[in-house]
Amino acid sequence: MILARAEQVSRRYGEVLALDRVDLTVRAGELVGLLGPNGAGKSTLINLLVGLRRPTAGRLALFGGDPRDPASRRQLGVTPQETGLPGTLRVGEVVDFVSRHFPDPVPRGELLDRFGLADQARRQTGGLSGGQRRRLAVALAFVGRPRLVVLDEPTTGLDVEARHALWEAIRGFHAEGGTVLLSSHYLEEVEALAQRVVVIGHGRVLADDSVAAVRGIVGVRRVSLVADDLPALPGVVATERVDGRVHLLTTDADQLVRDLVAAGVAFRDLEVRPTSLEEAFLAITAEDRPAPTPA
Repeated sequence: MILARAEQVSRRYGEVLALDRVDLTVRAGELVGLLGPNGAGKSTLINLLVGLRRPTAGRLALFGGDPRDPASRRQLGVTPQETGLPGTLRVGEVVDFVSRHFPDPVPRGELLDRFGLADQARRQTGGLSGGQRRRLAVALAFVGRPRLVVLDEPTTGLDVEARHALWEAIRGFHAEGGTVLLSSHYLEEVEALAQRVVVIGHGRVLADDSVAAVRGIVGVRRVSLVADDLPALPGVVATERVDGRVHLLTTDADQLVRDLVAAGVAFRDLEVRPTSLEEAFLAITAEDRPAPTPA
């Protein structure tokens, strides 16, 4: 069952084309990761899908209806990239206020415990740390037992421990049959959570597939070794030196190793592995980057 869909959706802000004929489908039970650099159009797409903006062109559907219709949003939970909480209200009061908008909300104690905020129930939101406020903002998306949760940069400002705790809460919701659309700059976050990855660059969908398939799109492998000097080698996409090791990105790892041997390079501790999602992401967006305008 399709819960959210964008068909050939474009959005302009004056002369700026933020989205260019984007297609996206989110089906029940999926956990979809939305990736893209700043200005790629991720937040614009999310705002359109949840009914906060109108498209310039194209069609949108949320639970089969118009996203701008409040009836279409009753089974939706959202945490936008930026949120504002009333600083004088206590955490429990904020949860209670949001809960009253739903017929069968998650009990306050259960919700706060799930997101590691049980000890903060009586604390004013203005006295919370940035990470605690972010966790509360994410928790509020789950109050109404939504079928679809849309999270825009949910772990911004969280430390590693809090981020992993939030990951577990998201995994738990998904394991119970919930659907998640997750936008994140943390590529390891999408790699850890998502079943499917949608890469957006320059307002267009550049890739839409599994994590493994997105890695495979660029056909790049990482060859790591220890060597003092390396000659210029064909087929090397990028070179990086970290902690005494040389990391080479190449489209043909076997040929690269043969070239190293043929060139008489003294090397040791050779390792060949697939690219990470981050490397694939950078390669995809680099390939789509517009050529510089001649001076």
